[in-house]
Amino acid sequence: MSGGSTPMRGISAGCSAAGSRNSRSMRVLPVPTATEPLEKEARRYLVYFQSFSNTYAPLERLKELYGEALAHPEVAGIVVGTRPDCVDEEKLDWFAELARDRYVALEYGIESTYDASLRAVNRGHDFACARRAVEMTAERGLPVGAHFILGLPGETDEMLLAQTERINALPLTTVKFHQLQVFRSTPMAAEYDADPGRFRFWEPGEYIDLFIEILRRLRPDLVVERFASEAPPRYHYGRNWGLIRNEQLLARLEKRLEERNAYQGEFFTIFAENNS
Repeated sequence: MSGGSTPMRGISAGCSAAGSRNSRSMRVLPVPTATEPLEKEARRYLVYFQSFSNTYAPLERLKELYGEALAHPEVAGIVVGTRPDCVDEEKLDWFAELARDRYVALEYGIESTYDASLRAVNRGHDFACARRAVEMTAERGLPVGAHFILGLPGETDEMLLAQTERINALPLTTVKFHQLQVFRSTPMAAEYDADPGRFRFWEPGEYIDLFIEILRRLRPDLVVERFASEAPPRYHYGRNWGLIRNEQLLARLEKRLEERNAYQGEFFTIFAENNS
């Protein structure tokens, strides 16, 4: 579902750095209701506006779109995916008003805490912009999530571990990660052809070990909603993981965590602003 998308600026607000085409993602999320017996299997739903930038349209248009979704009797709330540079005080005030009797959460595509990386992929905003959007949203009592891509060109494993401190310092409720996926017929595919040495593609086991190190440094109260992503292999360009499914990766992650006796928040620090 879309709430008024902005033109593409290097990375989509949703998934891959090369586009969100056919990436697997939940759109309508079932949540159990507390008002009916569980044996009736009663469910209500969160409508997920995921693709593109769903706060880009004028506020009056957003009211129409979200009002239509919330008017359905089985819808308990909305989750709105967007860009940090596509929100303002007026829109956030309206979401906060809406959240008085509905569940309303915002999810921002931040992708990286490094401005050089954001410039390199033509993201169109810096990390300070992302920080402001997250803080303005959290100040209104709204659950706020963020999305990060691991493995943008030029970012090393050490940089990915270090940026966890900046993530910890954000007033986030949830966070999503996934590995970089380059798709065919995109500007990033052309960049890969021109300089493949700038790109890092992990094997699944390597990626899981790296993510465990990120998880150990991550704030323990932060809900991790995703750590990897999949897309049909026919869209991939360069190395990919073939037909490995997300549930298989999750099982491997859980096994590896047990083997290493590791857990989220095992040790973490919050980025000191005067060291930026």
